[in-house]
Amino acid sequence: MVMGYLKLHFFISSFLIIHLTVAQHPNFVTEICIPEGGNYTNNSSYKASLDSLLSSFSNTTVDYGFYNSSAGEVKAIALCRGDLTPDTCRSCVNTSSHEIRRLCPNYKEAIIHYDTCMLRYSNRSIFSDGEYFPLAIGINPKNFSDVEQAIPALQKLLRDLKYEAASGGPLHKYATGEAMLESETIYALVQCTPNLESNQCTDCLDTINESVPTTLAEGKSGLRALGPSCNFRYETYSFYQPPPDAPSPSPSSSPSPTVNLPHPPPSIGTTGKRKDNTRRTAIIIVIPTVISVMLIICICILLTKQKQKEKFESVDELMSVESLEFDLNSIRVATENFSDANKLGQGGFGAVYKGKLPNGQDIAVKRLVRDSGERELQFKNEVLLVAKLQHRNLVRFLGFCLEGIEKLLIYEFVPNGSLDYLIFDPTRRLQLDWDMSYKIIKGIARGLLYLHEDFRLRIIHLDLKASNILLDAEMNPKISNFGMARLLSVDQTQGETSKILGTYGYMAPEYAMHGNFSIKSDVYSFGVLILEIISGQKNNCFRNGENAEDLINFAWKSWSEGTVSNLIDPTLMSGPRNEIMRCVHIGLLCVQENVADRPTMASVVAMFSSNSVTLPAPSRPTLFMHDSMEQEILLPLESNFVVTESPENIGHMSINEVSITELSPR
Repeated sequence: MVMGYLKLHFFISSFLIIHLTVAQHPNFVTEICIPEGGNYTNNSSYKASLDSLLSSFSNTTVDYGFYNSSAGEVKAIALCRGDLTPDTCRSCVNTSSHEIRRLCPNYKEAIIHYDTCMLRYSNRSIFSDGEYFPLAIGINPKNFSDVEQAIPALQKLLRDLKYEAASGGPLHKYATGEAMLESETIYALVQCTPNLESNQCTDCLDTINESVPTTLAEGKSGLRALGPSCNFRYETYSFYQPPPDAPSPSPSSSPSPTVNLPHPPPSIGTTGKRKDNTRRTAIIIVIPTVISVMLIICICILLTKQKQKEKFESVDELMSVESLEFDLNSIRVATENFSDANKLGQGGFGAVYKGKLPNGQDIAVKRLVRDSGERELQFKNEVLLVAKLQHRNLVRFLGFCLEGIEKLLIYEFVPNGSLDYLIFDPTRRLQLDWDMSYKIIKGIARGLLYLHEDFRLRIIHLDLKASNILLDAEMNPKISNFGMARLLSVDQTQGETSKILGTYGYMAPEYAMHGNFSIKSDVYSFGVLILEIISGQKNNCFRNGENAEDLINFAWKSWSEGTVSNLIDPTLMSGPRNEIMRCVHIGLLCVQENVADRPTMASVVAMFSSNSVTLPAPSRPTLFMHDSMEQEILLPLESNFVVTESPENIGHMSINEVSITELSPR
C-alpha cells in the first residue's frame, strides 16, 4: 500500500512539470453539416462505406499529414496542421472521424475543424479542385498595438507565406512565419491541401482572404479563416511549432581556428607578490561560494521539510484514493484487452470501453489519451474529486489504474448511454416522452445542486452538456466527466482563469470571453440543456423549418411572441402544457445575460418542486443586437466562428454579427 501511495503521490506531484512540456490535446473548433448533399439512412450502403473509410483513416498513420481516399460513393479528405507529428495527427483525425458522425448524423456531406486538423467527406468529387466555401471565420477582438504599422507588415507576411506554401511539393503545402514590429510580433500560418496545384493554392488563399470583410477584421490582432481546401491564421502570440522535419541549427562548418599564444616569461622580482595575489583571489572566490552553497542546502532542507509536512497532511486522503487502484491485467481481462467490440465511444480524452469484473459487475473504463498534458491534469481532477462524490445523479467512480503509460478511470457501467444519443438521434428520440424528459431535467438539477452546495467543497463542472449526462437502466441522469471541474471554497462564489476549456454552445459567455466562472456558469449550461431536451435539437444546429438559427435566440423569440409551441418537439406535446411552459421559462431564466439575474440551482430545484413558486420574467439572453431588418437577434455563442456558405453572404457581415471569443495562447 505504501508503494501504491508513493506512486500515486509521485504521479500527482509531476503534473505541473508534465503540463509545461507536453502539447495540449487539440481543441474542437466547429462542425459544418451540409444539407444540400442529402441524407443517408443507418442501414444504407453509404453509411457502410463512410464507416469503413473513416475507420481506415483512424487506423493509418500518414507521415505527411494528408489523408485522401474513397469508398463507394464516399470521398474523404483529412488535413493536419503542418507542425504535427504523425502520431498526433492520427490522434486528431481519429477524434474527428468519430465526432463528425455524431455531430452531423445522416448527412452525406460534412466538415469538422479542430485546432490542428480538418476532416471532410462528401458524395461528390472533392479531390481535384480547390473549394472556398463553406468558410468559417474566427476573430480575436483585440486590436494591434500599432494598427498603421501592423497592417502592411501583416499583408506582406501573408503574401510571402502564400507563395511559399503554394510552391510546396505534392505532400506538403504549408508555411509559417513572423513579422517583428516595434511593439509586438505577428505570427502567421497558411496551408492548402496538398492535392492542389500551385496556382490553385494561391487562388484559394486569395479568395478566402478577400472574403473576410474589412469591417470585420481590420485592425484585429488575430484571425482564422478555415476553408475546405485552404486556411490561414495570424495572431500576436505563437500558436504553432516548427515542423517536425525542420533542421536544427548546426554549428558553423568553418569553426574559428585556435590560436596558440606564447606564455610570457615571468617578471623578475614579482614571484612572491604573484603568490600573495593568487591566495587573496582564491579566498575572495571560495568563501562566498561556500556561503552560497550552504544557503542553498539550508533552503533545500526547509523546502523538503515543508513538502513532507504537506505530504503527511494529505496522506489520509491520498491513501483512501490509492485503495481504489485497480491492477492493469485485471482491466485488460475485463475489457478483453480493450477490444473494439467493447468500445463504447470516443472523446477528446480518449476511448471508453465496457468491461466485466470477475464478480460479474459491469464497468466502464475511460482510457486516457497518451502523452496529453492537459488530459493528465484532468485525470488528476477526476481521481481526487470524483472518488469523494456520492449522489444518485452523479456517475459512480469505482477506481483508477496507473501502470506504465496507461492511465485509466473506472466507473459504473451506465447501460443507456449518454443523453445526446437519446435526444439528438431521430430514432431513439421516439422513445422519449414528457415524463421521462422531465425526470431527466430534474435529476440533472439535483446533481448540480449537490456539486454547488451540498458537497463539502463547491464544485463547478464547467463542461455540462448532453454528452456528459449518462442514463442508467431506469433513465436516471448521471453527471459525468469532471476533468475540467473547478474547486471553490464554500465561502467563495467565483474565480477566473486564462485557460478557457469547455464546449462552445454550453459555455456561459462571461467564461467563454473573459475566463470568469462561478456556479452561474453551470446554471447557464443547464439552461441550454433544458432547451435542447424540450426542442430535441442542438443549440448550435437548431433548424426552424428550412432555416438554421440559434436555439436560444429562437426560444426567446418564441417566448416573447407567445409561440412557444413552435419550440417543443412533437414527441413531448402530450405532456402537461403548464409543466413544459414552466421548464422553458426556467431555461430562459438560466441563460440570461446578467449573471446576477440567473437563479442558483437551489432556486431552480425549488421552482421544479412547487408550482406555487412564482417565476420572475426572464430578460433577454446574452449579446443581443439588430440585423438589417431591425429585428432583435441573439449573437450565437456556439463557437468563436461564423460560418458562411457562399461569398454573397459574406459581404453583408459586420463586426456586430460575428460570435467573438477572445483567443488566448494555450
